[in-house]
Amino acid sequence: MVEYVTEEDAYECTLSEETQEMAKKELREDKNSRDQALEQIRSWIKLNPRIENCRMDGKFLLKFLRCKKFNVPMSQEAIERYLLLRQVYHPAFHKLDITEPNMDELLRLGYIFAVPGRDHLGRRVIVARPGVFDPYKFTNADMCKIHGITYESLMEDEENQIRGFVHFADGAGVSFPHLTLFTPKEAVRIVKNGERTLPMRHKEVHAINAHPSLKFALDFGMSLISEKIRSRVKLYTSLEDAKNNKMDTSMLPKEYGGTIPMKDMIDAWRKELLEMRPTLLSHDKMRVREEMYSEKAREGAVSALKQGFNCSNQTGESTMHGVCGSFRKLEVD
Repeated sequence: MVEYVTEEDAYECTLSEETQEMAKKELREDKNSRDQALEQIRSWIKLNPRIENCRMDGKFLLKFLRCKKFNVPMSQEAIERYLLLRQVYHPAFHKLDITEPNMDELLRLGYIFAVPGRDHLGRRVIVARPGVFDPYKFTNADMCKIHGITYESLMEDEENQIRGFVHFADGAGVSFPHLTLFTPKEAVRIVKNGERTLPMRHKEVHAINAHPSLKFALDFGMSLISEKIRSRVKLYTSLEDAKNNKMDTSMLPKEYGGTIPMKDMIDAWRKELLEMRPTLLSHDKMRVREEMYSEKAREGAVSALKQGFNCSNQTGESTMHGVCGSFRKLEVD
């Protein structure tokens, strides 16, 4: 008998009527579509020889269905891509433990965190401050890992799966050494897989204090994302510029125009992460059989996986390793 990370459950929706109505309107989700899709997904996982272990509970599977608007074949592809990505980018996705010293320090610095509560549309707001990331102390694997902890924790909440996220980034302190953490090819892989593979609905992206000398890097990054996401990105020269352009700062830390001090927000977020820690660590049991993926698949939609990171810290010490697996060609929306 096959044992899964989590077993099938008799999923029952506990979301508010308002959220369920939003899911129906935007994602084509109702009880009938949900029940049918979950049954199909679970049957497919059981019969898929490439998937060795996976979560089978409704909440986990629904985040892929919701992100793909209940298109079952595309959701199946997303699940398999996600499982393979976790495995081949092993150092970035395994042992997502917020109690590890580097992860705890990055959190205390306020490198990335979700603010308490929700905005007027019921969305969680994620604050990123890349300038506090010391590229001489932390590695690119550390950067990927703290993002993984943040996003994986948030995606466990069904309200977030439906309503999506608002991102706010402060580029103050970002300089050229930050750009050397990843090669351009690695940056492409990260951005492409981040948008196509992680089942998140990115609704708005706001950024302030992008240094003019790094405009080339910003332009490069913008060229990598889809037109849909690009249209949701708003760049401002400063916080004042953002406020003058009617950006809502009420949900942000007090230091950025809100009411709650950043330290209090980080402390509240740490409590959320500690609650999610056992779930995130259980994901290390999920596996695919890499040997069953064809060579041809390396040229497919996740060809970005075929080389893996050539990651090193500023001392040249290798922190991530190449990828030996491959994948069948997938189509993404």
